Amino acid sequence: MATQHKQIDAQTLENLLYLSRLSPESTNMETLKKQVDDIVGYFDILSKYDDSENPYDAYPTTTADALRGDTIVEGLDMPDVKKVSKDFMDGYFQVPKVLGEGA
Repeated sequence: MATQHKQIDAQTLENLLYLSRLSPESTNMETLKKQVDDIVGYFDILSKYDDSENPYDAYPTTTADALRGDTIVEGLDMPDVKKVSKDFMDGYFQVPKVLGEGA
C-alpha cells in the first residue's frame, strides 16, 4: 500500500512472533513487518466507513412466542411396554443387528 498509515513497533512485532510461534531467525522480518503494517492499514481504511447500523439486522430473528410450549404427558407403564413387542427383555427392546462385522 502506498498510503501512509500506522506502523507497528518492534516490541509488538516480537510479541506477534511469539504468539504465532515463529522465530525471528526463520522469518524475514522486513517482509513480515511490511505485511503486518499493510494489515493494520486495511483496518484504518475500514474504520472510515459508517458501521452505526446494527449488523444483526441482516439475519432473521426468532421470538420465544413463536415456539411451542412443552406439555408433560404420562409415559407408558412397563406392562404396557412389554405388550408392544415380544422382543422385550430386561427393560430393553431386542432389535436386529444393524451394523455388520468389524463395526
